[in-house]
Amino acid sequence: MNENLLPQFKIVLLGQSGVGKSSIVSRFCKNFFDENTDTTIGATFLNKIVNLGEYSIKLQIWDTAGQERYNSLIPMYYRNAKAAIIVYDITNIDSFKRAKEWVKEIRENGFPKAKIALVANKTDLKNHKISSEDGLKYSESNELMFFESSAKHGEGVEAIFKNISAQLPLEWGEKPNPKGIGDSDTDSDEEIPNNQKNNDSGGCC
Repeated sequence: MNENLLPQFKIVLLGQSGVGKSSIVSRFCKNFFDENTDTTIGATFLNKIVNLGEYSIKLQIWDTAGQERYNSLIPMYYRNAKAAIIVYDITNIDSFKRAKEWVKEIRENGFPKAKIALVANKTDLKNHKISSEDGLKYSESNELMFFESSAKHGEGVEAIFKNISAQLPLEWGEKPNPKGIGDSDTDSDEEIPNNQKNNDSGGCC
């Protein structure tokens, strides 16, 4: 399989610092979890090929910083993203409030038809502050996809990306050529500044 010929879709992860965005990406791309994951500075991205049965697509997954001091940079990363995964920590009420703010920002400033998934992370913890019902109710009222996950145990992580991936080609009527003929850049015209490139950018396939 020549991954350069696959349809490519940009996905961005958003959420307050510490909710587990980097851990979700690491679990999905590398099946790895680190209790001491370094705080993301700015943003990093990894590529991942997702097999959807009859065809495959390539995801460019952007993991963004959650600290407020980086907020002014975030629009640069979600620009032209075909999907947004907005994560909150079920033990942190403030992270749920911040997730709602991100939903509003993507709806107002992001790609108009972007698919948005709300993810309740850290289901392995016991001191839940936000119930499943609260997350589901908010998601349904705002037409979001809703998932629960534990990046630590790997539960629910693959389902997030698989479900979003399955909807992306359908949403815009793209039919990957079964012979692999095509331009992998047709779904994103974003040029990554040299000072924003990350050494891991090609590492997750």
